[in-house]
Amino acid sequence: MTTSTLEQEAVQICQDLIRIPSVNFGEGRGDEKAVADYVVASLAEVNIAATIYESAPGRCNVMARIPGRDSNRPGLVVHGHLDVVPANADDWSVDPFCGDIIDGMIWGRGAVDMKNMDAMILATVRDWARTGYVPPRDIVLAFFADEEAGSIYGSHWMVEKHPELFSGCTEAISEVGGFSVTVANGKRLYMIETAEKGIHWMKLTAQGRAGHGSVMNDENALTRLTQAVSTIGTHQWPQRYSTTVKALFKKVASATGKNYDEADLRPLLSEVGFAARMIGATLQNTANPTMLEAGYKANVIPGSASAVIDGRFIPGFENELNETIRLLIGPDITIETIARDKALEVPFEGDLVDAMCAAIMKEDSEAIPVPYLMSGGTDNKALADLGIIGYGFSPLKLHEDFDFMAMFHGVDERVPVEGLTFGVRVLKDFLENV
Repeated sequence: MTTSTLEQEAVQICQDLIRIPSVNFGEGRGDEKAVADYVVASLAEVNIAATIYESAPGRCNVMARIPGRDSNRPGLVVHGHLDVVPANADDWSVDPFCGDIIDGMIWGRGAVDMKNMDAMILATVRDWARTGYVPPRDIVLAFFADEEAGSIYGSHWMVEKHPELFSGCTEAISEVGGFSVTVANGKRLYMIETAEKGIHWMKLTAQGRAGHGSVMNDENALTRLTQAVSTIGTHQWPQRYSTTVKALFKKVASATGKNYDEADLRPLLSEVGFAARMIGATLQNTANPTMLEAGYKANVIPGSASAVIDGRFIPGFENELNETIRLLIGPDITIETIARDKALEVPFEGDLVDAMCAAIMKEDSEAIPVPYLMSGGTDNKALADLGIIGYGFSPLKLHEDFDFMAMFHGVDERVPVEGLTFGVRVLKDFLENV
């Protein structure tokens, strides 16, 4: 099959974006300026005006609005993030920012998270501009900063400081949705993200009696803290099934001919291939210890010790997460919220969802579109503050043995070229029929 200009551009732009390091180290340390300049230039080349909004030095968001044929219809926000997580080059088999095509894959940090979708968006609107195509409704393009560290300098800042840029918009699409999962009998499910777990990152601090490391100390802050951290890390959380999870597993059971038992959905996890690890995390609240800080010398018992816990809650179960953590650690340890964001859940129905399903099935007649709950979060959380309903839809057709979920923040991150070209065709068709 001849590769179209649309597909060629999606591949080339993805490579270009990967080759512009836009690493977000967290705690405000990031720089999206160079990649934002590239996006603006890419749009300007086809006479689409875009503006950079700098929330802090180097922290850049790019916005553009493409008028539709009927601007009285509600607009659609199509958004991606420009930042990527760090990559330790010593761990990789290639340069993390090479953007090279090797074995049919585009390699580099951001290949799946999420410069592939950024590239598909840019390729699509550039194709429109060249051909004079006008979409059916207004399209607001948003390329955000800081998604990898809580979106403080990105979507949350934009929503707070520039809500007018999203005026008239009621729906949005972004990352981690519309990708294929081949189940045990060879059928392909395409997972459209209709829900996200909520986030509560918390810092636990234990106080104790400082002293010499050689003497007895029954008020050791480190001991108190590590006992609490161990208790949290080994806690068995009860199963809590959201509306979205139930809908997904009914589809999985139907596609595979397996039994659907709403009392325990875990036996069906083995049917969803590489997605099992992520989907498994959406059957319950989770709380993972991620950081420890204490002490400054081998023979000094510190007076305090702290740890960071990454808590994620099922829609509707935030209170259960917080109350359980408090119960597990006891009264002597304080909890400070580092970041907190809402859970999201929207129905798998309506014109927007119908258009997603139709676009996927046009390219893959055997596709089975399904909803799913994402264990992480996206910039749709910030847009929800404006009443904008968000979905994850960055389509990719993946080979059954490609571990897509391992690519997110992983070593040797890469995306299949054929998956990307499939995705840009689907995305273009969706945006032209929504």
